[in-house]
Amino acid sequence: MEPTPNIDASYASDSGATAVEYALIVFAIAAVIVAVVIVLGGTVNHLFQNSCAAMNTDGATTVATADCG
Repeated sequence: MEPTPNIDASYASDSGATAVEYALIVFAIAAVIVAVVIVLGGTVNHLFQNSCAAMNTDGATTVATADCG
C-alpha cells in the first residue's frame, strides 16, 4: 500500500513548523534571561558594591562608597 499524496505533503510541511517552534523556544529562553537580569540585577550590583567597599584599602567602611565605581 503506497502512501497518499496528502500524507506526504503533511510531512514536507513539518520542517517549517519545527523552525518556527525552535524560534519560539529561543525567544522564550531569551525572555526568561532578560527577566532574571532585570529582577536580580540590582541585588547583584549591590552585592558587588558592598564587596568592593569591604576590600577598600582604608578598611574604615563596610558600605558602598563612590570609590568603588
